[in-house]
Amino acid sequence: DCRNAAVRVLCTESPFDKAKLSEEIAQRWYRGEIPQAYCLDGTDPPAPGKPSRDNKVEVVACGHGKKLGKGGSLASRQAIIHSLVHIESWAVDLSWDIIARFGASRKMPREFFDDFVLVAQEEAKHFTLLNQRLEEMGSFYGALPVHDGLWESATETGSSLEARLAVEHCVHEARGLDVVPQTVQRLRNGGDHESATLLGDIIYKEEITHCAAGLKWFKFLHHGQDHDTIVQSFHNIVRQHFRGPLKPPFNDEARAAAGFLPEWYLPLTIKTVPETRSECLPEGMNSAVVSKDAGDESGAQ
Repeated sequence: DCRNAAVRVLCTESPFDKAKLSEEIAQRWYRGEIPQAYCLDGTDPPAPGKPSRDNKVEVVACGHGKKLGKGGSLASRQAIIHSLVHIESWAVDLSWDIIARFGASRKMPREFFDDFVLVAQEEAKHFTLLNQRLEEMGSFYGALPVHDGLWESATETGSSLEARLAVEHCVHEARGLDVVPQTVQRLRNGGDHESATLLGDIIYKEEITHCAAGLKWFKFLHHGQDHDTIVQSFHNIVRQHFRGPLKPPFNDEARAAAGFLPEWYLPLTIKTVPETRSECLPEGMNSAVVSKDAGDESGAQ
């Protein structure tokens, strides 16, 4: 069944094997070779506490990774693409984790599995394409240290599908949409039109649908409630599970294309409690990286 297949991906150590297996499972799901969404007798293995990972990529504490710079040098552009490869590697796991962790326990409909199998397949494609581009640039995944802030954030929502959808599949996916235009521009300014085209013309468009999927299923879980109540529930859940306020700039156009209008996120820019620590996002999703006024943090030009 689909849930058992999701657990197989999560228990696979190599991110490259995860991507290949994701494509294989997605194709089998579409062809009807995986007939059930989940085992009705509850005998499927549990979702692992944390997805398996090999030790070929050095993991450091949040804030200790390489700064990306403005993309003016080859080293800076390699760092940008490396960061995106790492983000996509975790996006693959998170797409399967929501299936494995919540699909059966919440008795979600088959369409839920359809949507997140597609998300997982596309995240795996993004990982593969970005990794290929990184190697064309003379580097490789694991050349630089990374941190696992995306998964650390996901552990905060491990017991709530509503929270997982709101934080990981709406807030974080939308942050990805926010950073892409500036990242694309940095790559073009540095003369890397191949990476810019890959990110701007292929990955960007598909990431909009991923944010839309998160919002769609958050609304599904609040079926029967009026719109304002659902939006307020979203705000309450994000404030509970996401550290600190949301920070502009926002890509309002891309967010709107996903159905994620300002009423969903602008109220979350306001601090409601003293901020003791902020969400630890990968460097490629950090608003400081994409701000038009941000300096070149690495000194690389």
